[in-house]
Amino acid sequence: MRKASNTKDLFGVSLVVPLLSRHIKLLGGSSTVTGLIGSLYGLLQLFSSVVIGSWSDVVGRQRILLVTLILSGFSYGLLGVSSNVCLVILARIPTGIFKHTQTILKALLSDIVPGYERPYVMGRFCAASSVGFILGPILSGYLVELDGGFYTTCFICCFIFFVNAGVVWWLPYKEWFYVPTQELHLMTETNCESTCTSLCKEENRKHLDRASNGVMKHKTSDPLWSQCISVGQKIKGLICSNLWDIFLVRFLMALANLLYFSNFVLAIEERFSVPPSLIGYLISYGGIIGTLSGCIAGSVARLYNNKTLLLLLHSSILTSCTMAVYSFATSIQIVVLCTTVLGFSTTIGRMCVTDVELSRIEKQARGTLIGAGQSVTAVARILAPLLSGLIQEVSVCGPPRLGAVLALLAILLMISICSKLCKTTEAKVKLQ
Repeated sequence: MRKASNTKDLFGVSLVVPLLSRHIKLLGGSSTVTGLIGSLYGLLQLFSSVVIGSWSDVVGRQRILLVTLILSGFSYGLLGVSSNVCLVILARIPTGIFKHTQTILKALLSDIVPGYERPYVMGRFCAASSVGFILGPILSGYLVELDGGFYTTCFICCFIFFVNAGVVWWLPYKEWFYVPTQELHLMTETNCESTCTSLCKEENRKHLDRASNGVMKHKTSDPLWSQCISVGQKIKGLICSNLWDIFLVRFLMALANLLYFSNFVLAIEERFSVPPSLIGYLISYGGIIGTLSGCIAGSVARLYNNKTLLLLLHSSILTSCTMAVYSFATSIQIVVLCTTVLGFSTTIGRMCVTDVELSRIEKQARGTLIGAGQSVTAVARILAPLLSGLIQEVSVCGPPRLGAVLALLAILLMISICSKLCKTTEAKVKLQ
């Protein structure tokens, strides 16, 4: 059900986002204004992501998810009645602040899923996200041809967010409802109910023990100032943590991927003189590969015995090499091959970097961690267009080549992290 909610969420967003620039221009906005509105959204996401994630750690995932869905729905509804550029800006502000459903859903999944099944579930989550982005632009392309098509897509998106809010309100959130797949497969119809009951009771007892010890506290009755202090303490703890190496890996890989996609359409058109329709099919094909890769991500992680840092290293090597090959490609067939490989490696990489981050922090701060990761990615989104524009002045193949270099730096950093972990493990063995 949570994966279906995630798919509908991104499906609604992907209805609106491809048409937003066109709508702003129809209202009389220039290309500069369009870019500034996009940058405003990115900046708001940069600063609000970690705050919303930390807030969900303090007062609970379900309530914050409900708040973000409702306010995001209202913002898209306001966008649907925007008749001038000022209203568009006003509508995008609450979206930039509260559109963090992905952050909260990832934290929620990490709460209810055991660590050994997390790669499998996160992979399916990424696959569901990709499905939403594949279907949305197709429908919006038809709707935009109708009178008031943009406004129709905004109201559809608004309706989807409110439906998701209703689903969140209706479904109870209990972290002990989850039954691991391996245990579920061992159940029979006769003992399933008793097994689930015993698991629920055991997990409920553990949950109450943790709450009594002060580990898990979701006190929604606390005053707002107390919640703000708790949020600030969690963010401070994250800043003082030892996670900056993996955050740097996330940043480098995100910037590399964004540089690759930043001028993909322009580069293919200039280098191979192919029609825009073929480029569109190629982009959709990459999305389909990403979806399929998300479905098999858990199986790939099991082949590595859930050593996701090693899997992240190998997927990054594959990404770096493929970007380098793409930048020197001499035929469209090679581009198709590179698109296939990158669709797989980037999806696996996103799943792995999230799992590595979650494995290095306590459960009560996972929302803060995932929000911080989204903020790191937001920085890359802000820098990528600027770097891409500067490099394209020299060569249209410059952005993917720089992306390959940045991925190589991330690889070197991961090798250093793996080396430190091996030394730490060896020291612990000697002490034993």
